[in-house]
Amino acid sequence: MSGHSKWSKIKRKKGATDAKRSKEFSRMLKEITIAVKEGQSGDPDFNPRLRTALINAKGVNLPKENIERAITRALDSSQATMYEPTYEGYGPGGVAIFVECATDNLNRTISSVRAIFNKKGGNLSTSGSVDFLFDRKGIFVLPVHDNNPEELELALIDANAQEVEYDADSKEMTVIVNFEDFGLMQKKLEELKLEASSSTLERIPQNTVELDLDVARSTMNLIEALEENDDVSQVFHNMELTEELEELMVGE
Repeated sequence: MSGHSKWSKIKRKKGATDAKRSKEFSRMLKEITIAVKEGQSGDPDFNPRLRTALINAKGVNLPKENIERAITRALDSSQATMYEPTYEGYGPGGVAIFVECATDNLNRTISSVRAIFNKKGGNLSTSGSVDFLFDRKGIFVLPVHDNNPEELELALIDANAQEVEYDADSKEMTVIVNFEDFGLMQKKLEELKLEASSSTLERIPQNTVELDLDVARSTMNLIEALEENDDVSQVFHNMELTEELEELMVGE
């Protein structure tokens, strides 16, 4: 159950720069807005998606007043409709890239995503062209605090945890579940009185691709350009992030 998963090979450490923090805040506010509109409720007790969004907002230290303002605006029926389009394509070296967006203007979003792919040496493809290369999973990151990690892992297995990784240094546990078990794990954590620092649905590649350094750097430039776009929520890929590539990107 515990061990080094594909998730470890493609997740990337992100620095807490002002630009990245601003992007995270924007992403969380859009998620809150969509959750309220979709669930037609600003009460997290009656809106599971909003409850998850608020957990993640807390995890990035989004100010409470920003959250309240977003909920109030979302409840206003005169506000623009939000859409969640997805786009699929390939980067340099044939790396599969799946892009999730949140936008109020579909034409603007597809134009900007296509332009980024073209400019950075990628190729925007048709729907379904790379989706089959990924498995949709729920990822929970939770502080272990004073809990016994081994006992906690057994308890999480009861809620259909597929993989559990414990980091003794940070005292955090990463829990991976199938998409359909996301709600079950949320209920289990509530029973255990544990609050996740993040709770997200991710697309994990079935296999990762290791590229030579120059091609990997070009692919990473494409991924980062997509991530910086205001309409993009998340970018998933199947490129393996080697230690050498990580060190290179940190140095740039």
